[in-house]
Amino acid sequence: MAITTDVIDYSAVTPDIQRLAEKAYQSTLIDSELYQQWDVKRGLRDLNGKGVLAGLTHISDIQAVKVVDGKSVPVDGNLYYRGYSIKDLVKGFSERGESGFEETVYLLLFDKLPNKEELAEFRAILGRYRTLPKNFVRDVVMKAPGSSMMNTLARAVLTLYSYDDAADDISIPNVLRQSLQLISLFPMLSVYSYQAFAHYQKNESLFIHIPDPELTQAENLLYILRPDSSYTELEAKILDIALVLHADHGGGNNSTFTTHVVTSTGTDTYSTVAASLASLKGPRHGGANMKVIEMIDDIKNKVKDWNDEEELARYLRDVLDKKAFDHQGLIYGLGHAVYSKSDPREVIFKSFVEKLAKEKGLEKEFALYDAIERIAPIEIEKRRPIYKGVCANVDFYSGFVYDMLNLPKELFTPLFACARIAGWSAHRIEELSNNGKIIRPAFKSAQPVRDYIPMDSRG
Repeated sequence: MAITTDVIDYSAVTPDIQRLAEKAYQSTLIDSELYQQWDVKRGLRDLNGKGVLAGLTHISDIQAVKVVDGKSVPVDGNLYYRGYSIKDLVKGFSERGESGFEETVYLLLFDKLPNKEELAEFRAILGRYRTLPKNFVRDVVMKAPGSSMMNTLARAVLTLYSYDDAADDISIPNVLRQSLQLISLFPMLSVYSYQAFAHYQKNESLFIHIPDPELTQAENLLYILRPDSSYTELEAKILDIALVLHADHGGGNNSTFTTHVVTSTGTDTYSTVAASLASLKGPRHGGANMKVIEMIDDIKNKVKDWNDEEELARYLRDVLDKKAFDHQGLIYGLGHAVYSKSDPREVIFKSFVEKLAKEKGLEKEFALYDAIERIAPIEIEKRRPIYKGVCANVDFYSGFVYDMLNLPKELFTPLFACARIAGWSAHRIEELSNNGKIIRPAFKSAQPVRDYIPMDSRG
């Protein structure tokens, strides 16, 4: 057998692969009627979109309906962290003029609002853990930088396993220690990964700032990212609120459910978090904020008059009809699996977004977002059967905020991860503490049994 010396392009879909792909695609199609015939909860949801009850949690709760005369009626949404309304939590630390993320992490992990002494001690622990292993940045982060910061972040997390002498110990004290370290390190891993990408693939100057243990999580993100390490009080405040609003969202969201599923196998913390990162990367989950920005950029280029709501509506109709933007038929940032009337995170965020837009002189852009938020639900309901209302979700404005903060788009989803690692950590500890069974839902085979065909008889 001759040995080929041709250089293989591993990224290319060759004609033979294309032909095989068509066969693979056709072989996977399942008759949609079978889902109803066997009462399959596709996507772990019923026909009304309600999630299948698969577990219990103390950590957070989402309320979007109330029961009236035995029927579920949509109401303005609310989010609770350990029983406390997110609205009250944000109001509480905002009125004190303090950051809220560290307090939120403490609450999620320990089911208690910390007093001053407890919060100070907790902040000191997080500050102490803002230290990567020796040469980790050089040997891991700077090697093979890629355009996906989420993949780079997952790789860095998996590599940290090799630096942990107790990596496979899943006792609660050890998992808490690992979790606090990851919460502290995520901003550094994310920002440093971006700096390596920007330097090696975009030919930009390389900045690696050492974090300040005295700063908050939000302040440190801006401090280590910006070349001059400067930021305004309002910028740090809004980024802190973004972290608080993204810290957790019930046990049923895809990445947190992934945390529960993978934790139930008994695997290590690093593998679990890497799996959760893979889930969050998807554009239907954490990657949605970046898609919103790309969609808005396309609107700015295609719509001549941003104040012309009919022109905006025409564009949105084209998006829904798969004629515009990415031809997927989705208006990103609109709609949510649970909320129908309003997403409380979006409601809270929007008021602060407007303040930042005024500070940055971007009132016109804010008005464009506001118009789309009003028009899009109307256009969606005209075209599609909606079992519940459609509202803007937190991703609709988060990308705009990050854009105003001059954060690179490559970091939008990693910033989500920098917040959600708090919730993942709390849910992992909860799963380890309460469930001794591996999570294994059932799949029914839709493939009939067939007789084996000898090679000479195959078509």
